[in-house]
Amino acid sequence: MIGLLTSLSPDEQRLLSDAPPGAELAAQPMLATLSDRRDFGAGGWVFERKLDGVRVLAVRDADGIRLLSRNGLRQNGTYPEIVDALKAQDTLDFVLDGEVVAYSHGRTDFARLQQRLGITDERQARASHVAVSYYVFDILRLDGADVTRLPLRTRKSLLRRALSYQAPLRFTPHRNEGGQELLDRACRHGWEGLIAKRATGGYQPRRSGDWLKLKCERGQEFVVGGFTEPAGSRTGFGALLLGYYEGPRLRYAGKVGTGYDRTALRDIRRRLDDLEIAKAPFADRIPEHTAHWARPELVAQIGFTEWTKDGMLRHPRFLGLRDDKEPREVVREEAEGGASVSGR
Repeated sequence: MIGLLTSLSPDEQRLLSDAPPGAELAAQPMLATLSDRRDFGAGGWVFERKLDGVRVLAVRDADGIRLLSRNGLRQNGTYPEIVDALKAQDTLDFVLDGEVVAYSHGRTDFARLQQRLGITDERQARASHVAVSYYVFDILRLDGADVTRLPLRTRKSLLRRALSYQAPLRFTPHRNEGGQELLDRACRHGWEGLIAKRATGGYQPRRSGDWLKLKCERGQEFVVGGFTEPAGSRTGFGALLLGYYEGPRLRYAGKVGTGYDRTALRDIRRRLDDLEIAKAPFADRIPEHTAHWARPELVAQIGFTEWTKDGMLRHPRFLGLRDDKEPREVVREEAEGGASVSGR
């Protein structure tokens, strides 16, 4: 595969350098910024589908293959079929960036993927009825070279040619033109939204305005700081009490009581009982008479329609727990010009 790098133009070859160890290069993935922008002109951006899954970086080098979450947790036991697909590649040295998803009725479904996230035993993962796909959308290292300074279009060309794509490994397609019309079409198809990426941009190990999230509906991660008791025939708990960090303070964002099945209600209650504390972790006063408090260690993915004027979530629904995000990273998402944002 050295030929792929020698096929680059002289100007592009000058942007190459010796790569640091693969795991080190994968330690700080590039993150997108939430945006309301819809006018992108022509030619300067590419547009990818925003997938409803979890970020995974894949490293292959002399030490073997490692799948890593965005916060560095090893995922080999969770997705052994992806390890198999990468092990079968002719290319022996790479770092990839991508998203692992599960499908339900033709759409990516985070709630379905949730059934694989807690599995760490390879045999149990292989026996799971939840099939996953790994959509790769960027390459950071190839044959010992750091390619992150290359333009995105060049990196995607290398990525397409460096690997063989068979299930569960997928190349993430893109469009060269987009805006409101393309986003509207994506939303009609039930997609989560689009990622707009600057075509000439390099891969930056930080959050950048060169990658923009264009969402069909609101949704983000929240920290679980407590729960209410169930009522009637319901088991487990009534609702989760949610928050986000504003500096060192955990601000209250409301409660979510929908989106759970009976298994989730039982499993989450068991985890919350282990985290129970005597004092509320929120900086705000919480008007819940049956509240139990929990150490803010669990992170939940929540969909909702909007923020109310008093800073609460409107019509929230639970989508699943995540283990790829540190609670202290969870802040209130705002479009460009607002606060810091979270997520891919």
